[in-house]
Amino acid sequence: MVAAAERVVVELREACAAPAARLNEVAAAMEAEMRAGLREEGGSKIKMIISHVENLPTGNEEGFFYALDLGGTNFRVLRVQLAGKEKPVAKRESKVSIPPRIMSGNASELFGFIASALASFVADEGRSNVFEDKQRELGFTFSFPVRKTSIASGTLSYWTKGFKIDDAVGKDVVAELQTAMEKHGVEMRVAALINDAVGTLAAGRYNDEDVVIGVILGTGSNAAYVEEASAIPKFEGELPKSGNTVINTEWGNFSSSCLPITEYDQALDKESLNPGEQIFEKMISGMYLGEIVRRVLLKIASQSTLFGEINQTKLETRDILGTDNISALHHDDTPDLRIVAEKLADNLKIKDTSLETRKMVVEICDIVTTRSARLAAAGIVGILRKIGRAVPGDQRRSVVAIDGSLFDHYAEFRQCLERTLVELLGEEASRSVAVKLTKDGSGLGAALIAAAHS
Repeated sequence: MVAAAERVVVELREACAAPAARLNEVAAAMEAEMRAGLREEGGSKIKMIISHVENLPTGNEEGFFYALDLGGTNFRVLRVQLAGKEKPVAKRESKVSIPPRIMSGNASELFGFIASALASFVADEGRSNVFEDKQRELGFTFSFPVRKTSIASGTLSYWTKGFKIDDAVGKDVVAELQTAMEKHGVEMRVAALINDAVGTLAAGRYNDEDVVIGVILGTGSNAAYVEEASAIPKFEGELPKSGNTVINTEWGNFSSSCLPITEYDQALDKESLNPGEQIFEKMISGMYLGEIVRRVLLKIASQSTLFGEINQTKLETRDILGTDNISALHHDDTPDLRIVAEKLADNLKIKDTSLETRKMVVEICDIVTTRSARLAAAGIVGILRKIGRAVPGDQRRSVVAIDGSLFDHYAEFRQCLERTLVELLGEEASRSVAVKLTKDGSGLGAALIAAAHS
């Protein structure tokens, strides 16, 4: 029966295979979809959005600004003090968990909950004369697909990351927040609406003007980049003075026949809240890697006795394995894979495993994570090629700012992504590309763009 388990792993490795030739197809397909999206062609699987961010931070911004960061099951409230890039940014912040009932309730409940937390945050600051001569200004990071209409307005296209609030779709999320703030007595103006990818781009550019792409690799995944406004056929209105604008790719919704999709991806997608959507995100982001691994282990348990006589209740529980668990399994460097044994016993009630079994579990984690990292690298290469960067003859330095727990805390993922960029770009071209961890792009980035547009 061990042979049956080994067969599952072999099939998984073959299904997840992402050699350079295939990754170049992915990069080319993504580049083509981005071009189609900028022309607003109906077949585009990436809903490209011009983010109306004319003024990116210069590093000279000063003053106090607030930020709201909503991108998952928690949201944060921040107050940021900027004193120019030569001085450290001072931050005060509060994290609030969103109850499941709010995530599937109605729009007034969600924005009322957020505004209430913001009101408490401001009240806790006590008396301050910092804002006596000017209005408080807020940057709002809303990390869900939004159709932007201006720097400080946009309508929600659809939900991701486990949210399902139907009456919010199609509404201006800034108007909803502004109304909720007024009801809770919060005197504040929303100066900018962005998502976490745009925020990461802004935060990276605050310290390094060569940053041209911002990427989120965490619970979800997305990318934003700097584009020449003249290269956008659907651009409306007067061109920005800088000649540039920011494009929010929403690359999580990318889908193509060249993606190495497995039976586990298909089953996960079918059972998700948004079947048929966010295919790329479901293959690469931290919200789903543990779930893919769980489904592989469940198939092994159903087809072999590798795990012995076990109660499969835990193994059959969706989302019981988080990416933090997968990272711990993958990074176990003890001689007997003791951490793997402990995690399997604690999380899945799979006890008394052999060393060979534990090695197989680590191999499964490696296969799933390697595919994720290599696909993320292919996406970055697709954007670089779209903007004519890191190609023969281009000598410009191109920096990719990346934020998110998957990239920050999962060393095997990060190293694989960086190796894959070199593999796809080539040694010479890759020397002009730098990847930088840019922490808190979603929070600091919102405050920075609010400052740039204040």
